[in-house]
Amino acid sequence: MIAVASTEPVTPAPAKPVVVTLPAEIDIANADAVGDQLAAALAPGVKVIIADMTATTFCDSRGVRMLVLAQRQAVTHGAELRLLLPNPHVMRVWRILGLEMVLPVYQSLEEALAP
Repeated sequence: MIAVASTEPVTPAPAKPVVVTLPAEIDIANADAVGDQLAAALAPGVKVIIADMTATTFCDSRGVRMLVLAQRQAVTHGAELRLLLPNPHVMRVWRILGLEMVLPVYQSLEEALAP
């Protein structure tokens, strides 16, 4: 029996988004570790990383800086960082700083997972 190679092009399966669950507080004590978690999610082929801030009730300037740096790193790798940020108090600070223009923010996981 002779095997015949298909002439159909092989299309790779799209990579699934990676969800990184962030802590209740992001501050100077843990911002670097959170940044390391997000950087580790940038494996080859990953196109979307969702930073799940559902439990996050506080994010100081060090945490904000780390998230902006993670977004830049994602773009450099051809990926997108999406924030799942349903907490209205944290979102209020995000809006005051104008960060929703820099990082896409979603209110639900389903919304964040949508293509």
